[in-house]
Amino acid sequence: MSGPGPELRADCARCAGLCCVAPAFTASADFAIDKKGGEACPHLGRDFRCDIHDRLRPSGFGGCATFDCFGAGQQVTQVTHPGRNWRTDPEAAPAMFASFAVMRPLHELRWHVREALTLVPQKTPLARELAEADRALRQHASASPGELAALDLDAVRRPVTAALRRASELIRGRTPPGRDWSGADLIGRDLARRDLRRASLRGAYLIGADLTRADLRLADLTGADLRGAQLAGADLSGCLFLTQAQVDAARGDATTKLAPALRHPAHWPGRELRAGGDR
Repeated sequence: MSGPGPELRADCARCAGLCCVAPAFTASADFAIDKKGGEACPHLGRDFRCDIHDRLRPSGFGGCATFDCFGAGQQVTQVTHPGRNWRTDPEAAPAMFASFAVMRPLHELRWHVREALTLVPQKTPLARELAEADRALRQHASASPGELAALDLDAVRRPVTAALRRASELIRGRTPPGRDWSGADLIGRDLARRDLRRASLRGAYLIGADLTRADLRLADLTGADLRGAQLAGADLSGCLFLTQAQVDAARGDATTKLAPALRHPAHWPGRELRAGGDR
């Protein structure tokens, strides 16, 4: 089975700028301003495009540069609320924003399930369970605005997360002693040149951690916070469940090894020196 398809990748041209309106921003290192939920960012253009997209980081909007809706924006705009948008139809705004708040985590779950289906041996009970989860999540994502509003996300998430954990364990094998750091606070830790193969780093806080030349092959990085983490020379070529948004939030260079489906961000130094260009 193929991995995450185009419906799980953000297509801003088919969205109504929902990520620039629906969420609230708090002035911080990631956002230069405070913004209330449901209030349009001042940099959102009339065409629903960001007016400073090419300079988000130097403008203080690094959080926007690393945000990924996993295709939830176009799903809400084109499928859940077709023919309507919050700007020309203000009455639709609350329902659109509420739908987006549910759709985004649904699509992130879908992304991880699709990724798992490419890794787990086919025709196994776990593969069938994941395929059923994929079908159920697709059905939820196609629901009406009212059905989305009534959806119990926690109840949906629990069995899917359990299946993804089993997939991770099946692919990685037994976690080596001392490498189970699920949910651990590793902020600023010196992990340079560490052998982290098959480690569990699910939900770990790796903000500002030094992972220079660390070996992360087959490490599970589901939901790991890599903001500002140093990945120069690190090998992430075979790690599990790493998203482009996580890569974009980190600091790497031309020597950082990534899976073919991931690209070296434009702000990483030496990116232009990579043989063959960007992936």
